[in-house]
Amino acid sequence: MQLSFLRPLYDRPGPWCSVYMDASRDTEDARPALDLRWRALKGELLEQGADAPTVDAVERVVRGHDPMPGDYGIAVFATRGRAVLSEYLSAPPVRDLAAVSELPHTMPMLAQRGEQIAWVRVLADRTGADAVAVSAGGVPRRAHVTGRDEFPLRRVKPGGWSQSRYQRAATEAWHHNAGDVAAATVELAEKVGADVLVVAGDVRATGMIAAQLPERWQDMVVRTDAGSRHAGADPTLMDDLTVQTIAEVADQRITAALDRFGMQEDVGAGLDAVVSALQRNQVDTMLIVDDPSSTEELWIGPGPLDISTDPGQLSAMSVPDPHRVRADAALVRALVGTDAELTVLAPEEAPELTDGVGAVLRYVDAATPGRGNG
Repeated sequence: MQLSFLRPLYDRPGPWCSVYMDASRDTEDARPALDLRWRALKGELLEQGADAPTVDAVERVVRGHDPMPGDYGIAVFATRGRAVLSEYLSAPPVRDLAAVSELPHTMPMLAQRGEQIAWVRVLADRTGADAVAVSAGGVPRRAHVTGRDEFPLRRVKPGGWSQSRYQRAATEAWHHNAGDVAAATVELAEKVGADVLVVAGDVRATGMIAAQLPERWQDMVVRTDAGSRHAGADPTLMDDLTVQTIAEVADQRITAALDRFGMQEDVGAGLDAVVSALQRNQVDTMLIVDDPSSTEELWIGPGPLDISTDPGQLSAMSVPDPHRVRADAALVRALVGTDAELTVLAPEEAPELTDGVGAVLRYVDAATPGRGNG
């Protein structure tokens, strides 16, 4: 998971208000229920010492955000009278949460967000296609492609002296239109950095489109005859296949990260080793088991690499006034500051991971910390 979208949170000093809230509005009593939930969270923020301007900034987001259909949540991070980042959550949080701390409490959002897969879906027929692309950050882009050739698009019935000529003309028209769709698909895929392309609809059109994609994209194509561009067509099968495909790619990415970690043998495992690797800007991808009940803490200074299990070590590094914070909050800040990535694991995915945390390293040298060499 890329974390660059969190960078604005670490460009500003704390303290931070972090709020997670069920914002669903799909029942008759939704507005009063939302108001009650917010009042409770607001009270918790004030009890924890949040300043009124920052609480007001959070409230403006809570009350002013554009509602979504169905069940969903929102996460808001604010400091010094300003809401710096707000995110929709695809489902309500496990529980509403309000926290005031030196660093923003981002782990619940990251755990729910999971692996972000950039994807393109193309719904095609022999005249063109409708395409949607979503970046890893969830930003959608859309395109409607009308093929350059309109006639003849349907091959004539057998018989007649001109049959073969029209058959060839129809096939050429389909091929040209598929080429236009393929070009538009590549443009979208490159803009979002797609990890997978779902090409759906007319079976002949999808084959021609896939065949005209550059080789680097062909390995990412999943074809299906589900879906139709006809008005009133049921999109359910196509939507289900898209979700399944994205989930499979996400699982493959997690498996690849675990495999890379396993190949390191005894380095990069456990909290001490990960903290030491972060201090050395050595972490490529951190693995962490999602544990909302964790009470682990670390010490930090003002910089992203000012992180330690021991405040004395920071003092020896001339870091003034170290602060004790949640371990996951400190780890995430260090990842963002070193352009490292994060993979959040369910407990069953890594039951033997030391301290529930490990790191895939950018390099290994004689001083690399780990279980084998301390």
